[in-house]
Amino acid sequence: HLNVFVIYLLDDSEIIHRKDLLIMWAYESVFYQIYPLGFCGAPFENDGIPAKRILKVKDWIPHMEKLGINAIYFSPLFESDTHGYNARDYRKIDVRLGDNDDFKEVCDALHEAGIRVVLDGVFNHAGRGFFAFQDVLQNRENSRYRDWFHINFQGNSNYNDGLWYEGWEGNFDLVKLNLRNEEVIQYLLESVSFWVKNWGIDGLRLDVAYCLDHDFVRRLRSHCDSLKEDFFLVGEMLHGDYNQLMNDNMLHSATNYECYKGLHSSFNSMNMFEIIHSLLRQFGPENWTLYRGKHLLSFVDNHDVSRIASILGNPKHLPLIYALNFGMPGIPCVYYGSEWGAKGDKSNGDPSLRPSFDAPEWTDLTDWISNLAAAKKSSEALNYGEFRSVVLTNKQCIFERKSQNERVLVAINADSEPYTAHFDAGCGMAVDLITGKEHDFGGGSELPAYSAYFWKCEK
Repeated sequence: HLNVFVIYLLDDSEIIHRKDLLIMWAYESVFYQIYPLGFCGAPFENDGIPAKRILKVKDWIPHMEKLGINAIYFSPLFESDTHGYNARDYRKIDVRLGDNDDFKEVCDALHEAGIRVVLDGVFNHAGRGFFAFQDVLQNRENSRYRDWFHINFQGNSNYNDGLWYEGWEGNFDLVKLNLRNEEVIQYLLESVSFWVKNWGIDGLRLDVAYCLDHDFVRRLRSHCDSLKEDFFLVGEMLHGDYNQLMNDNMLHSATNYECYKGLHSSFNSMNMFEIIHSLLRQFGPENWTLYRGKHLLSFVDNHDVSRIASILGNPKHLPLIYALNFGMPGIPCVYYGSEWGAKGDKSNGDPSLRPSFDAPEWTDLTDWISNLAAAKKSSEALNYGEFRSVVLTNKQCIFERKSQNERVLVAINADSEPYTAHFDAGCGMAVDLITGKEHDFGGGSELPAYSAYFWKCEK
C-alpha cells in the first residue's frame, strides 16, 4: 500500500484568515437582543396556560431586516418558574410562549431572512421547578438526582425544605447545578444537540459564564464544534480577565462590560479619555494589550441594565454613543426598543426593562443605527481592524481601525460646538461609510456639533 500525505504550508496570516472564514459569521454580524417573555407580553409567573406568543417575533423580522440585523440573541425561553433563568425543562419552550413547533416556525423564518439564532444557555443553575430538583425535594437521600446539585440533607433552606442547597449568589430560586457530575453534563450537552437538531440554532450566550466550571466549558466547546463547525459561544463576563474563558478551547467571545460602563460615563462626564483608555487597554497596538484580535460583544444596554436613553444626560449624545459602539472593536448588539430611544430605569425593577411593545417604531435614531449597521457589516477594518487612538480631547475622539486592505477613521464630536481636528490622516480624501459623502482632510477636518463619521481612507 502506498500512503500519500499532502502537507500544506500556510503563513500565519493565511491560517488566521482560514480560521475566521470557518467560524466567524459572528465577527461580521450586528446582533439584536430580545427578552422573549417580556417582548411577547407573557405573565411574570408561569400560569401554565398555553399561548403562542413567540410567533410575535415573526412580525418584527421586516423591522430587523431594515435595521440591518443579521443575528438575534434570545434571552431565556425554556419552561421556567418565572423570568426564564429558573428553568424547569431545558427541552421545552415555555408554555407562556408556545411550543417547540412554534419556535421552529420562528427560527425557520429568521434563517430564511438571513438572521442567525443564538439562545441563552443557563447552565450554572436551574429553577426550583426543575424536574431533577423536584425529585430531590420529594425523595431526599433516595433521589437518583441528589448529586446533580450541591446539597446538605442536614441543613435547611430559605424555603424550609428540610435540606440546604447552594443557590446562585444567595438566590435560592436559582439552584446551582453540579457541573462536575457526568449526568448533569450529558443532560446539558444533549439539550444543546436537541436545540441544534430541532431549530438549527447557531450559537449560545452563556449566562453567568464567569461562574461556570472551566472543564465544563471546554467540554461544551468541543461538543458544539462537533455539532456545527461555526457554532458561536459568547459568555456573560463582568470583571477580571476575559481570556480565562475566551480562548481557542473555550468561548469565542465575551460581553464587554468594561467598555459598557466607559461608553456612557465618557459622554455623561464629557471625558472621552475614559472610553479610549479602556479600548487601548483592551485592543491597543502594544503587544501586552488584553484582547487584540478578539471580538467581544459590545452594547450600550441590555435586559439587566437601564436603557441608554435613560442613562445619558444629553439626548443628543444618543446617536454618538451608538456610533462609538459600532466603530470600536467588537460585535455590536442592539437591545429591542432602544433603537428608537425607548426608556427604562432599573430602579423600577427588571420588568420595566423588558416591556412588550405593540409594534416597532422607526425614528431618526433607528435610521442612523441602520446606517451604522450597514457600514459595520461591509467594512473589513471595522470587523477585523486593529485599534489606534489618533486625536483625543475631553469632548472629541478620533481613532483608527486598520486591517490588511482597509483603513477607517472613526471621528466623534460630543461637544455642542464645532471642532476642527488637525492631524495626519495618512491620505487626502475619504468616504464616510455612514452617509456615503466624501471628506477632504486638507486644511483640517471640521466636526460639527454632536457629529460622528466613519471615514474610509483612500488607498
